[in-house]
Amino acid sequence: MKSRRGAVFQGSPKNMVQESHPLQQFFLEMVGRHYAEEIGLRDPQVIGYVAHLLTEFCDAEQLFKIRNSAGRPLDDVGEMLMESDPIFGPAPSFDRERQVRKHIGDYTLFFAGMFPESINHFRLRRQRMESFVDLMKAGKESYYIVSKFEYFEYAKVAPLFAQLSNRFEQCVFGLNRVKNELQEMQHPVVRRTQELLM
Repeated sequence: MKSRRGAVFQGSPKNMVQESHPLQQFFLEMVGRHYAEEIGLRDPQVIGYVAHLLTEFCDAEQLFKIRNSAGRPLDDVGEMLMESDPIFGPAPSFDRERQVRKHIGDYTLFFAGMFPESINHFRLRRQRMESFVDLMKAGKESYYIVSKFEYFEYAKVAPLFAQLSNRFEQCVFGLNRVKNELQEMQHPVVRRTQELLM
């Protein structure tokens, strides 16, 4: 579907992950445990949101659902930031700004938490955002901007995005702990031990 300025929207409701998805419960338990034990975050909305994000991003199409006006998927946060600008950029509305900013927050939280090593790898290949710190700032700021959409249909979720912005660094750290546990689960010694116990 195209907007009036030609930007392509990706990610329809049919692509949304159902709450009954088997990975949803798996990630809900894992994120809940790490967030509670390691960063002291016990907010069920934040935990549920991050678990849903992990489940949704298991589908690579969801990672790259923001597209420019030519239909090319955007994988660079700097390009996404330009795409989100409703005044000087191509965003046709403030709703589009919110959609892209929400994705920037999700994308940076996911990559900074689950694949921090990939951030510097990209830096060596292309001119992109300057550093991990800039990426973190972009994610935190994007969630903050989304939280300021606090009227009408967005009123109920605005506090969630304020919390994600305020605790962005802790959420990234918690996701990194989730990543570490997932890696340990794949280690041959752990897999062999599980086989013996079952």
